[in-house]
Amino acid sequence: MDVGAVAAALEEARFDARQASRYEDLADDLRGPAELVEWERIAALLAAAGPGAVYDPDVDDVVQAELAADAAAPADAAAAADAAAAAAQEAELREAMRIAARADELQALRDPGTLDQIEPRHHGDEAVRDELTRRAGAYMQPDVDAWLARPLAAHRGHYADPATREGAAGLLHPPVLAHAALLAALTQLVACADVDQLPFAARLAIADSEDAGELAAFLTRAITPGSRA
Repeated sequence: MDVGAVAAALEEARFDARQASRYEDLADDLRGPAELVEWERIAALLAAAGPGAVYDPDVDDVVQAELAADAAAPADAAAAADAAAAAAQEAELREAMRIAARADELQALRDPGTLDQIEPRHHGDEAVRDELTRRAGAYMQPDVDAWLARPLAAHRGHYADPATREGAAGLLHPPVLAHAALLAALTQLVACADVDQLPFAARLAIADSEDAGELAAFLTRAITPGSRA
């Protein structure tokens, strides 16, 4: 483009900018002002180059830098995606290793029957229950389920946190939740009841978790002031 063509384009951009300033709906349009600034920059380049100068985007450092940035953007995005995927995979591996180590710790206590010496204390112990189940090749793990249900009912260990208890509802299996709900209701109903001394609640939850849950809900309504059983 020669000086005349650039001057014509600059004048058109100025005209568009004046028109846009008259309308509220065009006041926030950033494209017009940006085009005006760019044409002013190009006109200044030609003026500095002297008579007979012609604008060539191939030798415009600003344009070439923008093109290079645009070309690099997909590669940068791909690299960022790869890095994010690698980080996610590493985090998943670390979590799997943590679960395996915790499962080993609990199994070492299960073997001599001393699991009750500790209580759930880590976010993710629900996943450890699933790992122990996988290792045993059986769905039911009564001792581990009771180990989780009793602290959940009594709000002990990391289940002292309300948000953790709420999250457990989506992580634990129905028999565990029914067991915990029944224990919580029974200990409210009988002042001297202890969640660690009610083994029949576990048997009810294992036999029929749905009925056990309904019984827990009924007892809770019965002992809650203002509720109708």
